Amino acid sequence: MKKHNLILTAVSALLMLLPVSGYGITSRVISDFNKGWTFHLGDVSEAFSPGFKDNSWRSLNLPHDWAIEGEFSKDNPSGCGGGALPGGVGWYRKSFTIQPQDKGKKVFVDFDGVYMDAEVWINGTTLGKRPYGYISFRYDLTPYLKLGQKNVIAVRVDNSEQPNSRWYSGCGIYRNVWLTVTDPVHVDQWGTYVTTPNVSKNEATIALATQVKNDSKTEVIAQLSSMILNSKGGEVKKSVSTVKIAAGKVYEVKQNLELSKPELWTLQNPYLYKVVSQISVGGKIVDQYETPFGIRSFTFDAQKGFILNGVPTKIKVCVCTTI
Repeated sequence: MKKHNLILTAVSALLMLLPVSGYGITSRVISDFNKGWTFHLGDVSEAFSPGFKDNSWRSLNLPHDWAIEGEFSKDNPSGCGGGALPGGVGWYRKSFTIQPQDKGKKVFVDFDGVYMDAEVWINGTTLGKRPYGYISFRYDLTPYLKLGQKNVIAVRVDNSEQPNSRWYSGCGIYRNVWLTVTDPVHVDQWGTYVTTPNVSKNEATIALATQVKNDSKTEVIAQLSSMILNSKGGEVKKSVSTVKIAAGKVYEVKQNLELSKPELWTLQNPYLYKVVSQISVGGKIVDQYETPFGIRSFTFDAQKGFILNGVPTKIKVCVCTTI
């Protein structure tokens, strides 16, 4: 009995690692990249180098804000608007391994937010700078990775120019980081755009614009299947398109689906549907991407104000002032 339980536990653990949905296993894997970082407060000229020794650095998991760990002071240049906390420059580093079986895949790192002016390196090569603090961004790691070996990602965060905000912003990698592995043919980042141009209680038009990217070296013929699921995961509508995409190009596929008796999104019932964008090449599913959305109509009228689904609705606004 004990052996049987051990086998069931092992199988369950394996299944948890697979990117499974009701529509099958795909090659897209999104992994939590928050654990196992090292951090140093202060600038270090060679910290981008993969051979740099960071043994003495602090170990931590993201998200992280070094400002809130500092001392409050009226003399800090951030001022009252910045929380009277210190800014400065900080470095983050992380080692990780990409397995040899991922050869031929695309590997991206996604930062949900870094405050601010971040520069990112992989194995000593700079990937670029993000001169801002309130937007997410992505870099393609693929050309610089060593499969089956240690890879080192380094991030320099510069929040030394103060003051730079009307409110407390924090310092560092203050949002989640993700590692995304996809097939060369995949839905591009933020690649689905869903609108509802016609909405009523009886019928709604769902307009989809899906950007399919071909990062392979050859032209491909791909099939895009777009399924609309209700809140319980049941399929209510489907559209299939076949497209030819040149190597290194992005093709936008437009599809319109008519949905009868839609469940409208309201303040009392914020009902959400989901679009599952599934890409196949040669009959094999190579990618799957999910996008939640609500069906609703709204207008602004000079006399009646804001109207949601044909019903006048009050908008409550919080006005913040600084002295």
